[in-house]
Amino acid sequence: MNTPSPAPARTPFALTGSRALVTAASRGLGREIALELAGQGADVVLGVRDPEGSAGLVEELSSFGVTARAIRMDVLDLAGCRAAIDAVGSELGPIDILVNNAGGGVDAPALEVTEDDFDHVWRLNTRSTFFLSQYVAKSMLANGGGAIVNVASQAGLIALPGEASYCAAKAAVVHLTRCLAVEWGQYGIRVNAVAPTFIETDGTAKALSDDAFRADTLERIAALHRIGVPAEVSGAVAFLASPAASLITGQTLAIDGGWTAR
Repeated sequence: MNTPSPAPARTPFALTGSRALVTAASRGLGREIALELAGQGADVVLGVRDPEGSAGLVEELSSFGVTARAIRMDVLDLAGCRAAIDAVGSELGPIDILVNNAGGGVDAPALEVTEDDFDHVWRLNTRSTFFLSQYVAKSMLANGGGAIVNVASQAGLIALPGEASYCAAKAAVVHLTRCLAVEWGQYGIRVNAVAPTFIETDGTAKALSDDAFRADTLERIAALHRIGVPAEVSGAVAFLASPAASLITGQTLAIDGGWTAR
C-alpha cells in the first residue's frame, strides 16, 4: 500500500511532467479539455476516431511546449482502445491522467427507447468509462498513482424528460466514480467527475437553436441563467487532475449554473 502523498507546497495547479489521455478529444468539450491540460504543462494523448483529422489540434497542443499525439480510439471497441493505450505507453510512458470524456445519448421518450438504443447508450457512456478506467488504473497502480476524471452530466443528478437512458447511464458514471475512488485510493489513484449542464458545443447546437428549448434551459439554469462554454468545464477538469485536488476523490462537481441547486 502506498503512503498518501502530502499536499503540494508549490505550483499546485501545474501538470508539468504528467501524461494525459482524453477520449473523444477531437471537438467540443474534449478538445477544450485537451488544450487546458496542455496549457497546464501535461503531455496530451488525444483518443479520436480520425487521428489524421486531428493534426491541427496536435500542432496547437504542441505550441504549449508539450508532447502531443493523436491515436485511433473508438470507445465501443475496448480491445482496440487497449492496444492503442499500450502503443502510446511504450512511446511516451504510462498515463498519469485519464479523462473519460466520450459519451452521448438517444433523444427519445422512455416508452420509445429500444433495447438497442439502451445498450448503445450504456456502452458509450458507462461500459467504456468502467473498462478504460480499469485498464489505465493497472498502469497507474504500478506507477505510484494517478488521477481519473469522468465527464458525467447533470443528467446523472436530475431527471430530464426524454433522456431516460442517458440519465441512467450518467447516474451510473456518478456512482461508479465513488466506487472506484473508494477501491483505488489506497493505490494513490484519485477518481472524480464533472457534471456539466448544457454547454455551447457543436453537439448541443441543434437543441439550443430551438428558441423555446433555449429559453426553458436558461430558466432552469436557476442561478446564472446562461448557457455555459467549454472552458468553464475544462478548468474544473484540470483542477481535479492536478495536485491542488490531492485530497479530493469520489466527488462529482456539478457545473450547472445552479440548475441542480433549485
